[in-house]
Amino acid sequence: MSATATNKRKPTGLTFTNTEKIYWPKEGYTKGDLINYYNSIAPWILPHLKNRPLSLKRNPDGIEGPSFYHKDAGEHAPDFVTVFPVDSKSSNKVIDYIVCNNLNTLLYVANLGCIEMNPWNSTMQHPDHPTWLVIDIDPSDNNTFEQVVETALAVKEVCDKGGLPAFCKTSGASGMHVYIPLKQAYDYDQVRDFAHIIAGLVHELVPDFTSLERSLAKRGKNNIYIDFLQNRPGQTLSSVYSVRPVPGATVSTPLEWKEVNRRLHPGQFTIRNISKRLDAKGDLFKGVLTGKANMAKALDAFGA
Repeated sequence: MSATATNKRKPTGLTFTNTEKIYWPKEGYTKGDLINYYNSIAPWILPHLKNRPLSLKRNPDGIEGPSFYHKDAGEHAPDFVTVFPVDSKSSNKVIDYIVCNNLNTLLYVANLGCIEMNPWNSTMQHPDHPTWLVIDIDPSDNNTFEQVVETALAVKEVCDKGGLPAFCKTSGASGMHVYIPLKQAYDYDQVRDFAHIIAGLVHELVPDFTSLERSLAKRGKNNIYIDFLQNRPGQTLSSVYSVRPVPGATVSTPLEWKEVNRRLHPGQFTIRNISKRLDAKGDLFKGVLTGKANMAKALDAFGA
């Protein structure tokens, strides 16, 4: 996956289009509201996007319109957009992934109709060594959010046993994400296998409503999927502070562990209230970028 980052040399400038288009019909929020949100949140989200290729999910007609994924920057990206070229075996071509390293790029991507920001787990400097391990707690339609919370707390219990730092955030939709910082110390195969072990230990703590089966048919319609396969090259999740294309314009929001309880609601953090929370608490996710877990010590603690 090695390559060299480049810049697209195209005309400069940033023009916003169709800013009055309604993106959230129930709330009346517009594309302009989305752009304004990312403009205001830039100091908080940009450190978590820096040097990371993005997988762009576009909703050009809002959350009730069709969406599609867009990976290649194309020929029209302005010169302030850094791209990371990757040889794609599946498409037999080079894909120029957009890398969001500045405010202009963040707003350019938002203007493309990208409601959510989906960065790689690794950076373009260390593409084969993820910055973090993530456990994606992905409920079915039949699971309660209390069960999601209980699963997140089970992940925390496993991490505590292994001496692993762990950071939790809402997904911005119905699930939750738990991140373990690694600081590029391990490759993707090592991280995926370690995540599999963690997921298995979590399942042992909450076996009645969780599963490690990716297939819905195999895991059943009443089980939360403990997704450890997000720890593979090229996989992406919504970034911390990313908006989600769901009713309410909810935001993927970091939490203090004491907030992970029965009072937590998946829709309580939105583009309208997240700034006040940040002013009060700061970036609760900054340790994900600076911390470093020791997987060998954790395996010893797990008896693995």
